[in-house]
Amino acid sequence: MLARVTSAAVRGVDSYLVQVEVNLARGLPTFTVVGLPEGAVREGRERVGAALRNAGYPLPPRRITVNLAPADVRKEGSAFDLPIAVGLLAASGHLEPETLAGTAFVGELGLDGSVRPVRGVLPVAARCAQAGVGSIVVPTGNALEAAVVGGITVFGAEDVGSVLRHLAGKEGASLPPVRVDARRLLRPSDRVGPDLRDVKGQETAKRVLEIAAAGAHNVLLVGPPGSGKTMLARRLAGILPPLTLAEALEVTRVHSVAGCLPPGCALLAKRPFRAPHHTVSDAGLIGGGVPLRPGEISLAHHGVLFLDELAEFRRNALEALRQPLEDGVVQVSRVRGTERFPARFLLAGAMNPCPCGYHGDGSDRCLCDPSHVERYRRRISGPLMDRMDLQIEVGAVSFHALSDERRGEATATVRERVAEARARQDVRFGEESGVFANAQMPAALLRKVVRPSPRIVRPLRDAVDQRRLSARAYHRVLKVARTIADLAGEADVKEDHVLEAVQYRLPEREGA
Repeated sequence: MLARVTSAAVRGVDSYLVQVEVNLARGLPTFTVVGLPEGAVREGRERVGAALRNAGYPLPPRRITVNLAPADVRKEGSAFDLPIAVGLLAASGHLEPETLAGTAFVGELGLDGSVRPVRGVLPVAARCAQAGVGSIVVPTGNALEAAVVGGITVFGAEDVGSVLRHLAGKEGASLPPVRVDARRLLRPSDRVGPDLRDVKGQETAKRVLEIAAAGAHNVLLVGPPGSGKTMLARRLAGILPPLTLAEALEVTRVHSVAGCLPPGCALLAKRPFRAPHHTVSDAGLIGGGVPLRPGEISLAHHGVLFLDELAEFRRNALEALRQPLEDGVVQVSRVRGTERFPARFLLAGAMNPCPCGYHGDGSDRCLCDPSHVERYRRRISGPLMDRMDLQIEVGAVSFHALSDERRGEATATVRERVAEARARQDVRFGEESGVFANAQMPAALLRKVVRPSPRIVRPLRDAVDQRRLSARAYHRVLKVARTIADLAGEADVKEDHVLEAVQYRLPEREGA
């Protein structure tokens, strides 16, 4: 007897439908899974068999063949356990085959018959809804994230027995549908985090963070230990404008595929903040592994990627950031396949000015040789420095600032100004342009948005000559100036906006 069950599998951060075909035939009892199953899928035979026996539905003594179509695509993960079990129940006569029509199944089975959460249920539910599947049965732990998707009915299952009773239509045994109001989850009251007012002094650095958030500009903080670089950077995500529903769905999708979504979480309402250690591998930072999974830059999508002790990261890992910073996506290619992951993040870096950390702080604590200082700074390549729109030196905090009991501006206050500046950019660019912030403007659009008047040409020329700015750095200074004007509510970029933007750019190194 043959039964067909609809399921889906994750590929990158998207999904594709999989038809699970279960056939029972006479012959020596065997259990074979075909359709390019990988390790976890093949091992599912043992999980499914034990789960059904412990749930009171032992496998029939037949020759069992399970085909996962399309058969020319590798299948990975444990999410096929539930659809295979449902197919076996239908093929053996416990379920009518027509009860499976219009319903998809995803989930891992425990040996006791319990249904356990799996990765990537959000993109799976979205793909099923797009394909016109009416309902989906998922593990209870994944039900909320699946219910965020509109156009499909979501049922959460605790064990395979409850799924069987639900499909059989037994009175009082139906699984309750799970519903979620996604927009309600994005209310501002749900966003909490470290407050900017807790930072003493460092007014210039706070201003730089506000500009970075308003225009999605990458920022580099250079200063001695204890100057508050890390404390400042950890407050950057809080002053970014609230996530839109579309952005929240994208962020949640990436975290779901990576297996980083907190248990019982329906939607990530806060912008992500990722701070990997400087020993992170290339695959951990960019993405990779088997199967291909998103890395830290994709987990920071629509949020902040903070690289503390920037000069301590491996050179090849840092250089791999250059293309994603420009394109907003990263393409990971391996022998077994190629995937594209979203990577539209704001990069925040912090580093010491020298190996000991005290070079140029006004004291005599630094004993580093000048050649060592230069070698340390050259760990950050010129092309990567070019992509840091805002670069400032953060000095040590004075005793007067530390002892001052007055508190600075709160994160919520700064976030309001940032949101207003972003709103001006939304009006300027429009939805069709694909540009969401000033930092993303291509050169052609920049020439239309910022037309250097004679009053601002001179400071720009001086900056290019004295600081030896590259063409990319010149354009980034203009973008920063445009953001400063947006924060001030100005329609045009003025001379003082350009002068301030130039101040937030460190001079180019010799030979960089």
